[in-house]
Amino acid sequence: MNINENYKNLEESYLFSTVAKKVNEFVQKNPDKKVIRLGIGDVTRPLCKAVIEALHKAVDEMGVQATFRGYGPEQGYDFLRKAVSEYYMKRNVTLELDEIFISDGAKSDIGNILDIFSKDNTVLVPDPVYPVYVDTNVMAGRKVMFADANGGNSFLPLPDESVKADIIYICSPNNPTGAVYNKEQLKKWVDYALKNEAVILFDAAYECFVSDDSLPRSIYEIEGAKNCAIEFCSLSKTAGFTGTRCGYTIVPKALGKLNKFWLRRQTTKFNGVPYIIQRGAEAVFSEKGQLEIKENINYYKENAKIISETLDKCGIWHVGGKHSPYIWLKCPNNMSSWEFFDFLLEKIQVVGTPGAGFGKNGEGYFRLTSFGSKENTIEAMERFEKIFS
Repeated sequence: MNINENYKNLEESYLFSTVAKKVNEFVQKNPDKKVIRLGIGDVTRPLCKAVIEALHKAVDEMGVQATFRGYGPEQGYDFLRKAVSEYYMKRNVTLELDEIFISDGAKSDIGNILDIFSKDNTVLVPDPVYPVYVDTNVMAGRKVMFADANGGNSFLPLPDESVKADIIYICSPNNPTGAVYNKEQLKKWVDYALKNEAVILFDAAYECFVSDDSLPRSIYEIEGAKNCAIEFCSLSKTAGFTGTRCGYTIVPKALGKLNKFWLRRQTTKFNGVPYIIQRGAEAVFSEKGQLEIKENINYYKENAKIISETLDKCGIWHVGGKHSPYIWLKCPNNMSSWEFFDFLLEKIQVVGTPGAGFGKNGEGYFRLTSFGSKENTIEAMERFEKIFS
């Protein structure tokens, strides 16, 4: 028996465990002080009524012989794939049902999609980056290169023609920075991929936060993208499905064998998302569901606006917040990411996420999120103003 030695090349992930340890130690020493957490990347608003009603109805169906469901199609029920297709049609993106694959979330498919690619492929990811992009490729032994995302390019790197990559990761709106590519910028990546016969893995998990119609929410809004891109999306942030688990992956037939290979992979290694969950997901795309989830998204966006406006008042450079639940700021007074973390915790009891945990280019930066309550967000920003204004 031999183990996969590539696992030894993974860097230990101390980020969130260290954050939790520091916060817990502070709380134990200062039980009378209120700590406000703006570092969490999880939603806090409950599932909308349309989803709850659909879930209850589906549960009842499972208790009746005539409507009971056993194994479902691994690629998802047609009723949900049709709902996803109609959702894309609103943005003038036409998808066939067998190009849509229902999953238990974007994270799983972003890692699992690599099964259909050779280990010899060279991978390009932005830095700072969502760790899953890097770690899943390190596990497979692929060569990973980094696109330099920094303050100079507003954390939106563009292709370098001198670099040859086979698999390219793009997340827009971005986690952790909140930066969003426009159509012209994405077109440059599509053109680069087509020229180099590369595939773009496009993470659209936060597309629901984009409110400017001139900004793309799907890479398929870009001409030529169906010939070079696979898109992943999740209902986690869109509809609060972080604990309910449902998402979808688009593999266009224009990618040739990749569509069939992904179908073969899923039918072999995946048993599909539960019927009950898929009925709840279908309700997300209903007229009622769309109105209700928009209320939650607007709630988070209002929190982001409060944070962004406060940072502006304090003269703190940042990106994100407008079309994203994440705000990525430059640490004041040349503090390092962890120095700023400790400073906020000790001085005003506000918790965020040190940017250094997302890559070397994250050093000196800090991530705040808008997923808390409005009351806590306002209080946290009042504390910010007192020490930075």
